[in-house]
Amino acid sequence: MKVAMSGASGFVANALKQRFSDFVIIERGDDVDAIRQKLVGVQAVFNLAGAPIVAKWNEAYKKVLYTSRIETTKKLVEAMNQSDVEHFISTSAVGIYPNNVPSDEHTLQLGDDFLGHLARDWEAEALKCTKLTTILRFGVVLGRDGGALEKMLPAFKLGVGGIIGDGKMVTSWIDLDDLVAIYTFVLEHKYGGIFNATSPHPLSNYHFTKILGNVLHRPTFLPVPSFVIKLLFGEGSSVLLDSKEVYPKALLEKGFVFAYGDLQKSLTKILN
Repeated sequence: MKVAMSGASGFVANALKQRFSDFVIIERGDDVDAIRQKLVGVQAVFNLAGAPIVAKWNEAYKKVLYTSRIETTKKLVEAMNQSDVEHFISTSAVGIYPNNVPSDEHTLQLGDDFLGHLARDWEAEALKCTKLTTILRFGVVLGRDGGALEKMLPAFKLGVGGIIGDGKMVTSWIDLDDLVAIYTFVLEHKYGGIFNATSPHPLSNYHFTKILGNVLHRPTFLPVPSFVIKLLFGEGSSVLLDSKEVYPKALLEKGFVFAYGDLQKSLTKILN
Protein backbone atom coordinates (compact mmCIF):
# COMPACT_ATOMS: atom_id res chain seq x y z
CA MET A 1 0.00 0.00 0.00
CA LYS A 2 1.30 3.43 -0.95
CA VAL A 3 0.67 6.14 1.65
CA ALA A 4 1.32 9.84 1.98
CA MET A 5 2.30 11.56 5.21
CA SER A 6 2.31 15.10 6.50
CA GLY A 7 4.51 15.84 9.50
CA ALA A 8 6.83 13.14 8.18
CA SER A 9 9.89 14.13 10.24
CA GLY A 10 8.16 13.50 13.55
CA PHE A 11 8.54 10.73 16.10
CA VAL A 12 5.38 8.82 15.14
CA ALA A 13 5.93 9.31 11.40
CA ASN A 14 9.40 7.79 11.59
CA ALA A 15 7.89 4.62 13.08
CA LEU A 16 5.15 4.55 10.43
CA LYS A 17 7.76 4.82 7.67
CA GLN A 18 9.26 1.54 8.86
CA ARG A 19 5.87 -0.17 8.68
CA PHE A 20 4.70 1.48 5.43
CA SER A 21 7.82 1.60 3.29
CA ASP A 22 6.10 2.87 0.13
CA PHE A 23 5.37 6.49 1.05
CA VAL A 24 5.48 10.06 -0.20
CA ILE A 25 5.97 13.10 2.00
CA ILE A 26 3.67 16.12 2.06
CA GLU A 27 5.82 19.15 2.83
CA ARG A 28 4.57 22.06 4.92
CA GLY A 29 5.01 24.47 2.02
CA ASP A 30 3.14 22.36 -0.55
CA ASP A 31 0.06 24.02 -1.98
CA VAL A 32 -3.10 22.14 -2.91
CA ASP A 33 -1.94 21.48 -6.50
CA ALA A 34 1.40 20.10 -5.33
CA ILE A 35 -0.31 17.87 -2.79
CA ARG A 36 -2.79 16.59 -5.37
CA GLN A 37 0.05 15.62 -7.69
CA LYS A 38 1.79 13.74 -4.88
CA LEU A 39 -1.41 11.82 -4.16
CA VAL A 40 -1.45 10.07 -7.54
CA GLY A 41 -1.34 6.34 -6.80
CA VAL A 42 -1.72 6.86 -3.05
CA GLN A 43 -4.29 4.75 -1.20
CA ALA A 44 -4.12 6.38 2.26
CA VAL A 45 -3.00 9.67 3.80
CA PHE A 46 -1.66 10.03 7.35
CA ASN A 47 -2.04 13.56 8.69
CA LEU A 48 0.61 14.01 11.42
CA ALA A 49 1.48 17.67 10.95
CA GLY A 50 1.65 19.98 13.96
CA ALA A 51 4.15 22.06 15.89
CA PRO A 52 5.36 20.47 19.18
CA ILE A 53 2.73 20.83 21.89
CA VAL A 54 5.11 20.53 24.87
CA ALA A 55 6.61 24.01 24.79
CA LYS A 56 6.26 27.40 26.42
CA TRP A 57 3.19 29.00 24.97
CA ASN A 58 2.58 32.66 24.29
CA GLU A 59 -0.03 34.09 21.96
CA ALA A 60 2.34 33.85 18.98
CA TYR A 61 3.15 30.19 19.66
CA LYS A 62 -0.49 29.32 20.20
CA LYS A 63 -1.11 30.69 16.71
CA VAL A 64 1.68 28.42 15.40
CA LEU A 65 0.07 25.44 17.13
CA TYR A 66 -3.24 26.29 15.53
CA THR A 67 -2.11 27.04 11.98
CA SER A 68 0.30 24.08 11.81
CA ARG A 69 -2.65 21.78 12.43
CA ILE A 70 -5.72 23.47 10.99
CA GLU A 71 -4.28 25.05 7.85
CA THR A 72 -2.32 21.93 6.91
CA THR A 73 -5.42 19.79 7.34
CA LYS A 74 -7.48 22.19 5.20
CA LYS A 75 -5.02 21.86 2.31
CA LEU A 76 -4.81 18.09 2.66
CA VAL A 77 -8.58 17.68 2.65
CA GLU A 78 -9.04 19.93 -0.36
CA ALA A 79 -6.44 17.95 -2.31
CA MET A 80 -7.78 14.56 -1.22
CA ASN A 81 -11.33 15.46 -2.20
CA GLN A 82 -10.00 15.95 -5.75
CA SER A 83 -8.03 12.68 -5.75
CA ASP A 84 -8.48 8.92 -5.80
CA VAL A 85 -7.24 8.47 -2.23
CA GLU A 86 -9.39 5.92 -0.39
CA HIS A 87 -8.64 6.49 3.30
CA PHE A 88 -7.69 9.50 5.43
CA ILE A 89 -6.26 8.96 8.93
CA SER A 90 -5.95 12.24 10.80
CA THR A 91 -4.45 12.95 14.20
CA SER A 92 -6.14 14.49 17.21
CA ALA A 93 -5.39 14.27 20.92
CA VAL A 94 -6.91 13.34 24.26
CA GLY A 95 -6.70 17.04 25.11
CA ILE A 96 -10.16 17.25 23.53
CA TYR A 97 -11.63 15.71 26.69
CA PRO A 98 -12.32 17.55 29.96
CA ASN A 99 -10.08 17.22 32.99
CA ASN A 100 -10.86 14.70 35.72
CA VAL A 101 -13.67 13.03 33.76
CA PRO A 102 -13.32 9.35 32.76
CA SER A 103 -13.86 9.53 29.00
CA ASP A 104 -14.29 7.36 25.92
CA GLU A 105 -15.46 8.06 22.38
CA HIS A 106 -19.07 8.40 23.55
CA THR A 107 -18.26 11.19 26.01
CA LEU A 108 -20.24 14.26 25.00
CA GLN A 109 -18.60 16.75 27.33
CA LEU A 110 -15.47 18.20 25.75
CA GLY A 111 -12.67 20.38 27.06
CA ASP A 112 -13.34 24.11 27.00
CA ASP A 113 -9.72 25.29 27.14
CA PHE A 114 -7.25 26.04 24.34
CA LEU A 115 -6.33 22.38 23.80
CA GLY A 116 -9.97 21.35 23.73
CA HIS A 117 -10.86 23.93 21.10
CA LEU A 118 -7.70 23.20 19.09
CA ALA A 119 -8.56 19.50 18.89
CA ARG A 120 -12.19 20.20 18.01
CA ASP A 121 -11.27 22.55 15.18
CA TRP A 122 -8.63 20.09 13.95
CA GLU A 123 -11.15 17.27 13.82
CA ALA A 124 -13.80 19.45 12.20
CA GLU A 125 -11.47 20.19 9.28
CA ALA A 126 -10.57 16.50 8.91
CA LEU A 127 -14.24 15.51 8.84
CA LYS A 128 -14.78 17.67 5.76
CA CYS A 129 -12.96 14.95 3.82
CA THR A 130 -15.29 13.03 1.50
CA LYS A 131 -13.15 9.85 1.70
CA LEU A 132 -13.25 7.21 4.42
CA THR A 133 -11.98 9.19 7.41
CA THR A 134 -10.51 7.96 10.68
CA ILE A 135 -9.50 10.24 13.54
CA LEU A 136 -7.03 8.91 16.12
CA ARG A 137 -6.97 10.78 19.41
CA PHE A 138 -3.42 10.21 20.67
CA GLY A 139 -2.47 9.81 24.28
CA VAL A 140 1.14 10.37 25.38
CA VAL A 141 3.17 8.26 22.94
CA LEU A 142 5.98 6.18 24.46
CA GLY A 143 8.83 4.80 22.36
CA ARG A 144 12.56 4.92 21.68
CA ASP A 145 14.38 7.91 20.23
CA GLY A 146 11.81 10.62 20.70
CA GLY A 147 8.55 11.69 22.24
CA ALA A 148 7.75 12.32 25.88
CA LEU A 149 9.95 9.55 27.23
CA GLU A 150 13.09 11.05 25.71
CA LYS A 151 12.41 14.29 27.62
CA MET A 152 11.78 12.44 30.88
CA LEU A 153 14.69 10.00 30.92
CA PRO A 154 17.69 12.24 31.70
CA ALA A 155 16.30 13.32 35.08
CA PHE A 156 15.21 9.80 35.99
CA LYS A 157 18.55 8.27 35.01
CA LEU A 158 20.27 10.78 37.29
CA GLY A 159 17.99 9.74 40.13
CA VAL A 160 16.21 13.10 40.33
CA GLY A 161 12.96 12.10 38.62
CA GLY A 162 9.79 12.34 40.63
CA ILE A 163 6.07 12.93 40.63
CA ILE A 164 4.67 16.21 39.36
CA GLY A 165 2.76 18.15 41.98
CA ASP A 166 0.62 15.80 44.04
CA GLY A 167 0.92 13.04 41.42
CA LYS A 168 -2.84 12.61 41.16
CA MET A 169 -3.28 13.76 37.57
CA VAL A 170 -4.02 10.87 35.22
CA THR A 171 -1.89 10.17 32.15
CA SER A 172 -3.43 8.43 29.15
CA TRP A 173 -0.58 6.90 27.16
CA ILE A 174 0.11 4.54 24.25
CA ASP A 175 3.10 2.41 23.30
CA LEU A 176 4.44 3.43 19.88
CA ASP A 177 4.33 -0.16 18.61
CA ASP A 178 0.66 -0.39 19.54
CA LEU A 179 0.00 2.95 17.83
CA VAL A 180 1.55 1.70 14.58
CA ALA A 181 -0.53 -1.47 14.92
CA ILE A 182 -3.67 0.67 15.25
CA TYR A 183 -2.92 2.30 11.88
CA THR A 184 -2.57 -1.14 10.32
CA PHE A 185 -5.75 -2.34 12.03
CA VAL A 186 -8.03 0.48 10.86
CA LEU A 187 -6.58 0.37 7.34
CA GLU A 188 -6.98 -3.39 6.93
CA HIS A 189 -10.54 -3.36 8.27
CA LYS A 190 -11.47 -0.03 6.63
CA TYR A 191 -12.71 1.43 9.91
CA GLY A 192 -13.75 5.06 9.84
CA GLY A 193 -14.79 7.21 12.79
CA ILE A 194 -13.12 8.37 15.98
CA PHE A 195 -10.82 6.14 18.03
CA ASN A 196 -8.92 6.88 21.21
CA ALA A 197 -5.33 5.73 20.59
CA THR A 198 -4.57 5.08 24.25
CA SER A 199 -3.74 2.12 26.43
CA PRO A 200 -6.74 0.60 28.24
CA HIS A 201 -4.85 1.34 31.47
CA PRO A 202 -4.36 5.08 32.12
CA LEU A 203 -2.34 5.76 35.26
CA SER A 204 -1.92 8.49 37.82
CA ASN A 205 1.32 10.43 37.54
CA TYR A 206 2.34 8.85 40.86
CA HIS A 207 2.00 5.29 39.56
CA PHE A 208 3.49 6.17 36.17
CA THR A 209 6.53 7.67 37.91
CA LYS A 210 7.01 4.72 40.24
CA ILE A 211 6.85 2.19 37.39
CA LEU A 212 9.36 4.19 35.32
CA GLY A 213 11.70 4.39 38.33
CA ASN A 214 11.39 0.65 38.92
CA VAL A 215 12.22 -0.21 35.32
CA LEU A 216 15.25 2.09 35.41
CA HIS A 217 16.23 0.98 38.94
CA ARG A 218 16.37 4.61 40.00
CA PRO A 219 14.80 6.45 42.97
CA THR A 220 11.79 8.71 42.41
CA PHE A 221 11.56 10.58 45.71
CA LEU A 222 12.11 14.15 44.46
CA PRO A 223 8.75 15.68 43.49
CA VAL A 224 8.58 18.47 40.93
CA PRO A 225 6.33 21.26 42.24
CA SER A 226 3.57 22.32 39.87
CA PHE A 227 4.69 25.96 40.02
CA VAL A 228 8.06 24.97 38.51
CA ILE A 229 6.30 23.42 35.51
CA LYS A 230 4.17 26.56 35.16
CA LEU A 231 7.29 28.77 35.26
CA LEU A 232 8.95 26.68 32.56
CA PHE A 233 6.00 26.29 30.19
CA GLY A 234 3.49 29.00 31.08
CA GLU A 235 0.04 28.12 29.74
CA GLY A 236 1.69 25.20 27.94
CA SER A 237 2.10 23.55 31.35
CA SER A 238 -1.48 22.33 30.96
CA VAL A 239 -0.14 19.55 28.71
CA LEU A 240 1.81 18.20 31.70
CA LEU A 241 -0.53 19.13 34.54
CA ASP A 242 -3.96 18.32 33.13
CA SER A 243 -5.61 15.05 34.13
CA LYS A 244 -6.98 13.06 31.17
CA GLU A 245 -8.45 9.66 31.97
CA VAL A 246 -9.26 8.25 28.54
CA TYR A 247 -10.22 4.73 27.46
CA PRO A 248 -10.04 3.14 23.96
CA LYS A 249 -13.55 1.73 24.06
CA ALA A 250 -14.11 1.87 20.29
CA LEU A 251 -10.90 -0.04 19.48
CA LEU A 252 -11.64 -2.70 22.07
CA GLU A 253 -15.16 -3.14 20.71
CA LYS A 254 -13.70 -3.69 17.24
CA GLY A 255 -11.42 -6.40 18.60
CA PHE A 256 -8.07 -4.62 18.64
CA VAL A 257 -5.60 -6.32 20.99
CA PHE A 258 -2.95 -4.20 22.72
CA ALA A 259 0.45 -5.89 22.83
CA TYR A 260 1.80 -3.33 25.31
CA GLY A 261 -1.21 -2.05 27.20
CA ASP A 262 0.60 -2.59 30.51
CA LEU A 263 3.06 0.21 31.32
CA GLN A 264 5.63 -2.05 33.00
CA LYS A 265 5.70 -4.27 29.91
CA SER A 266 5.89 -1.29 27.57
CA LEU A 267 8.74 0.46 29.41
CA THR A 268 10.70 -2.77 29.90
CA LYS A 269 10.55 -3.38 26.16
CA ILE A 270 11.50 0.21 25.30
CA LEU A 271 14.29 0.70 27.85
CA ASN A 272 15.86 -2.76 28.04
